[in-house]
This record gives sequence, structure tokens and C-alpha cells, in this order.
Amino acid sequence: MTARIERVVTEGVVDIDDVEYKVENNTWIIGDDDEVIVIDPARDADKILEQVGEREVLAVICTHGLPDHVGAAIEVASRDEAVIALHPKDKPLWRETWSETWPDIDMEDDGIFGVADVQLDVMETPGITPGGVSLYCEGLGAVFSGKTLQADGPGKLGGEYPRLADQLTAIGGRLFTLPAETRVLASHGDEVTVGDLEPHFDDWISGSLTRTAAEPAAEGPLSDGTKISGIKLNAGDE
Repeated sequence: MTARIERVVTEGVVDIDDVEYKVENNTWIIGDDDEVIVIDPARDADKILEQVGEREVLAVICTHGLPDHVGAAIEVASRDEAVIALHPKDKPLWRETWSETWPDIDMEDDGIFGVADVQLDVMETPGITPGGVSLYCEGLGAVFSGKTLQADGPGKLGGEYPRLADQLTAIGGRLFTLPAETRVLASHGDEVTVGDLEPHFDDWISGSLTRTAAEPAAEGPLSDGTKISGIKLNAGDE
């Protein structure tokens, strides 16, 4: 049976430093008519499981550990005794929501999950959180980018970039190496493609994301922006 991608959108409020933000969260379901993997089960387990229907949930994968994205993880996974996967660096975040449990699987870079007739390849893409990952599905031409990369560019947390250099390194060194036609399916917002976003990368690494409207762009030659921003696209870059 051919695998497909489905989206479930849930709504809620996130409190960051005593400021409330209304947000919509994407939960992604990948599988066929018999089995599925659920990515980033947010808020409403009943709504997610309604979309899953009678299909077996093999695994629940969390691209990061922020509370609004793991809030339905236990209930979704427990219905079919599915495993829950999270990068170990995001375990402290997980415990803020689930203080008495741990995920079943510690994800690592280049790990693989299989469902139906496709596989999901784990790509470490930290920045918003230290253990942020993306999941690339070559068979479906899509990457599930969590909060790392969204339709409007690099994802934010409460309007800020917690670790922008790490985030842009992950985007440039991992996500933008994927084929241009790859669908970018994030934790928030609509889908876009790698080819839509990649042309903006030079602006991002040269400071456009944090520059105020009144602040002019730096003058003079700047080949790639990595020195000024602290970004390293390759291990040997200085």
C-alpha cells in the first residue's frame, strides 16, 4: 500500500516568559491504510487519533521537546503501545511536560524509521532547541522540519532565535542540501519547498533576520556571512 502524508491542525495558547501567544500546531501522519507514524502530536490526542482511525500507530516521533508539540504524545502512543522517539538533548524539555516518563527511543543523526513503503531519515537540526531534528522522507519528497525551518524562514521561539548560528548552520548544511523540490513540512504554518526558501539564505546569514528596519545592511564585500555570524557550514570552516 502506498504511503501518504496527512496533516492535523490544532490550536492553543503558549506562555513564554509570561507572554501568551496564540498558535496553530501541525501534527503530521505518515503511512498507508494499515499503519502510520505520527510526528509532533500537539495538544489534542482525540483529534489526531480520529484522523488515524483504525490504523496502527507504530511510533510517535517528536522533532523537539517543547510542551505544545509533545502534549498529546503519551495518549497517542499508548493506544497501540507505540514507541516514542526524541533526541536525548531535549529530554529536559520533555520532563517539563511529562515529569514521570521518558521517551522510549533516543534518536541520533542518520537514524531511520520505516512505515508502509517509505523510510524517515533523522537529521540533527538544532537551534530552537538543542535536540531539534528533522525527518527526511525521500520516497515522499518531503522533510518534516519541526521548528527549524518554516514557510516564512527560520522558526522562532516567542519572537526570538535562541541559537540562531546553530539553526542557520543546520538549515544551510543539512536542509538546503536536499533537492529543491523537497516539500518543507514544519510544526507551524503552510508547506513550502526547499527551492522556495534557499535563495534567501545569504540574506539570513548576513543579518537580515535580526536587523531592525532602521539598521542598514553592512557595507563592503562579505563572501558568505559565516565569519560575522559565527555560522559554520562545514566542519573545517573557520
